[in-house]
Amino acid sequence: MKAAFINPYFALVVGVITVSFSAILVKLASAPSGIIAFYRLLFTVLLLLPFFLIKHVHEMKLMIRKDFFLTMAAGIFLAFHFILWFESLNYTTVASSTVLVTLQPIFAFAGAFFFFKERFSVKVLISGAIAIIGSVIISWGDFRISGWALFGDLLALIACALATSYLLVGQDVRKRISSTTYTFIVYSFSTIVLFIYVIVAQQPLRGYPVSDWMYFILLAIFPTLLGHSLFNWAIKWLSTTTISMAILLEPVGATILAYFLFGEKVIWTQLLGGAVICYGLIMFLYEERKQYKKVEKR
Repeated sequence: MKAAFINPYFALVVGVITVSFSAILVKLASAPSGIIAFYRLLFTVLLLLPFFLIKHVHEMKLMIRKDFFLTMAAGIFLAFHFILWFESLNYTTVASSTVLVTLQPIFAFAGAFFFFKERFSVKVLISGAIAIIGSVIISWGDFRISGWALFGDLLALIACALATSYLLVGQDVRKRISSTTYTFIVYSFSTIVLFIYVIVAQQPLRGYPVSDWMYFILLAIFPTLLGHSLFNWAIKWLSTTTISMAILLEPVGATILAYFLFGEKVIWTQLLGGAVICYGLIMFLYEERKQYKKVEKR
């Protein structure tokens, strides 16, 4: 495999930082969750369109049918990931929803094992378990035991599984097509699905305050273009499990941003959980880095 022109791990770090803004921007917007997701993807597609038309549109003719349908499926998975995750924020806390939706390693390890026949060392599995435990610790004091909160937690967990499915598809398809083409098609299908959803749900497409439109654009630029798109680029060299593990840092980043932007207090469980996540992630990346260096030498 040809080496990346920039270190994929650097792209992964930038992606994790930018997706940490997602929950905060969604919480600030007053529009329904479907509208937020729709305009987030629509603006992303419009920003990508010039680059796709100038340099990558010819790749559409080279795509095999299997890759096209897989990419379409990835777009559907991503659309419903956004819908269910944003909707979960209406029923449960940001901490609970963010932590549950970042439990992707559980699904990623299973998916990589069954679909890609990947094998994991005991150290990798232990480091993954440690990082997940840290993620749970962060929100332990913020879980609310009630019917609606549990319903929101369930929505976030399903959104987590859909996000992992989206990454697993990318791990396969990105071996054969460019990041720009893949992300453009995925986001385009997501936009279409989200448009159908908001029409069926009878959510108005206009009439929102100027601040909401600003949040839609910020969601397109940071968590999507500089977040998900970087993940889609890096997944050609890194596995779904590696990216899913890194995403566990999202609640840590969201907590730090909330502290500086809103003056929210940081409690001891968040500090302890963040430290545990970092320790588990360092262990995991150390083992994965060994494998990446082997690939670079080929």
